[in-house]
Formats: sequence, C-alpha cells, structure tokens
Amino acid sequence: MNQGDKPVADNKLYKNKILATKISGISLPMYLIMLAVLILIMAMHKLPNNILGAVLVLTLLGHLFYFIGEKLPIFNSYLGGGSVFCIFASAALATFGIIPADTVDITKNFINNMGFLDFYIAALITGAILGMNRNLLLKASVRFIPVALLSMIITFFAVGLVGMLLGNGFGHSVMYVSLPIMAGGIGAGVVPLSSIYGHALGQSSATMISQLIPASALGNVIAIISAAMVAKVGKDTKYDGHGILMEIDPKYSKTRQVEPDIMQMGVGMLMALTFFMIGTILNSLVPKVHTYAFIIIVVILCKTFNLLPQYYEDAAIMFNQLIVKNLTHAVLAGIGIALLNLSLLASALTWQFVVLCLTSIITISLASAFIGKMFGLFPVESVITAGLCNNSMGGTGNVAVLSASNRMGLIAFAQMGNRLGGAIVLVIAGILIQFLH
Repeated sequence: MNQGDKPVADNKLYKNKILATKISGISLPMYLIMLAVLILIMAMHKLPNNILGAVLVLTLLGHLFYFIGEKLPIFNSYLGGGSVFCIFASAALATFGIIPADTVDITKNFINNMGFLDFYIAALITGAILGMNRNLLLKASVRFIPVALLSMIITFFAVGLVGMLLGNGFGHSVMYVSLPIMAGGIGAGVVPLSSIYGHALGQSSATMISQLIPASALGNVIAIISAAMVAKVGKDTKYDGHGILMEIDPKYSKTRQVEPDIMQMGVGMLMALTFFMIGTILNSLVPKVHTYAFIIIVVILCKTFNLLPQYYEDAAIMFNQLIVKNLTHAVLAGIGIALLNLSLLASALTWQFVVLCLTSIITISLASAFIGKMFGLFPVESVITAGLCNNSMGGTGNVAVLSASNRMGLIAFAQMGNRLGGAIVLVIAGILIQFLH
C-alpha cells in the first residue's frame, strides 16, 4: 500500500470500529434505528400509556446514557460513571422539557403507580439473599444492624450541631435536613414524615413535603457520587471487601454460580412475586413496617432454616441476574425522569443547606467506616450500605448507590438498614416535632 492509500485505510478502519460498537449487546446502527423509532413516536404523541411505551423509553435511554457516562473522562473517573450520568441526563430531559410532557407523565405513572420498582426490587432482594451463603448472611446481619443505627445517631447530632454553628438552629436542621435524608426515600419516608409534621404544626402535608423533598433529593445525589468515589478510592486496598460485607472463609464468600435455564427463570420470577405478596399481606397487618422489610425478613428466614430446595434458590438467583443485567439502567433512567426534579433541587440550594447535606453524607460515611471496622465489616462495604444507602431515597436510591459503586449484590443489607432506620426516623420525628419546631 502506498502512502496515498493510508487515509482510505484509516477511514475504513474508523467506520468498522463504529459499526462494531455495541450498546448493551446491540450494534450502534441498530440502536440508532430503535432510538429513531422512539423519537418519532414521542414526537407524534402516540407513545402507549402502558408497560410497552414506558419500558421502551426507560430501557433505550437508560442503556444509552449509561454507555455515554462510562466513556466520559470525568464521569467514569470521579463521578460514578454511567450510573450517575444516566440519572442526571434523564432528569435533564424531563426537567427542561426536552422529551414531551406526556412521555414524562407515562414514565412517572409507570414508576410510581404500576409497580415497576417493586418488581425490580423484589427480584433483587429475593435473588441476593437466596444466593448468599447462609453463614455469611447470619454473621453479617448481626453486625450490620448496629453499625447502621449507630452511624445514623451520630449523623443526626452532627447535622444539628453544624446547624447551630451556621445559625439555622439544632431543631430546624435535624427536622428539615437530617431526618428527611435518613427517612428512607419519598414514599416510605418523606410522605409520612410530611404528614407527621403537618399534623403537629397544623399545616397541610403538601406544604410540608415541599420543604422536605430537597433534602432527600440532594442527599441522594451526593450519596450516589460519594459511593462511586469510595469504591474507587478503596479499590484493592485492605478496606475493600469486593462486594462482601465481612471477612469470612473464602468458601462461604463465593457467589453461587448457576447455569441459565429459561423455564427456571420463570420459576424465579414467580418466587420473587410470591415473596412480594407475602410482604404485602404482612404489611397490611402491620402497616408501620414497610413491605420490603417484610420481604427481607421472610426470605432471610427461608434461607436461615433451609426451607427452600436448591432448585428454587437457583431459580431466584437466575431471575435476579436476568433483571439486574437488563433493567438496572432502565431503573436509573426512571429515577431521573420520575423522581429527580432539577429545578426544585436548584431552588433549595442555599450554601447553608448544601453544607448541612454534605455534613450528613460525610459524617455517616466516616461513622459507618470506623464503626463497621470495629464490628469486623469491610469499611468500603460498610460505608456504602450502612452509611450512604441510609442517606439515599429508599429503594430507588439504594439501587443508584449500589450501581454507582458496583455493589448490587449488597441490596439486602442496603434495604435492611434503610427500612429499619427509616421506620425509627419516623417514630423519632413524631416525638421530636413536639419539642423542636
């Protein structure tokens, strides 16, 4: 080949590289065709208001933004990569009206009212717990719960004291920043918290909720970014458990490997849904305990007493892997579109408010690291689950935090601390509002 042929060869190589690019297993040209169909039907305002339309929007956008985020230098190095970029890019589309309002409404309805997150989280919890070694599960749970609760107590007082120094007052700082951040999200945390505050102060829940959501949202955002940074800084150090909460005999820490079986995956789906229904039944009998908490308790009991044959445990693991692999990015896009309003967040960003939110995140991270180490937990995993997940927006926040830190296998512990801690926060808030308002 002579010198004049080189640009042609380079151009051909470049084209082949583009054609070989795949986004979640789909070639780039095919992905662009699918994306063009989605854009066209959204522009025509004909997107179906059901599972078909919502899943297509969330999956295509989620995988695309995750792919981009993993390629961007700053995001993939310091800000959580694809997970964080996926959430913020999706939120920007909704907040600034880049995607039609009816598409946003369809997505919000699917996320908030059609049980998509419940479906996803039920699969995660069931598969994660049943796929865990029984000895590891029991030993880690006993140590994890006190670490999470002690870290939350220390954080509560730290936010209050910093609030006093900033002139916000101890009471106002803990009631409107600390407790909303640690309450366990919007549906299970901020909403009942607003009702508690409203009843005590003689105001409507709607008035109160607008004062509580910014803390929950900003805390969630900082927690996601922090989780990615903690995982990166602690990587391959003696503090890194590589997704295992505590040091244990290596034969107990290995995740069980299962060969995919299409029919068995269907069995796993029914297992996850059945456990969710059991949790729903128990929640109807004891409404103050969240459905997810009951699912965790029941699945742990099944694992502890070996109530399920291995076939059914393997089925749950398979279904968990199927859902995590294919729908995690869709969930992240859904969080951005349905739950993160950038305009509302920006309007609350006074420097004092930001400092208090940072205080909560930094304190709970340091506390969970040191206390976790004392209790025999790996500090990196302890910070992410006992710390940052307790400053996230409940189930959706946990998914985002764990995804950003590549620790999705710890969802059971994240939910355990989040739900238990959130329930305690609501009880404490009901008492303190009488004295600190």
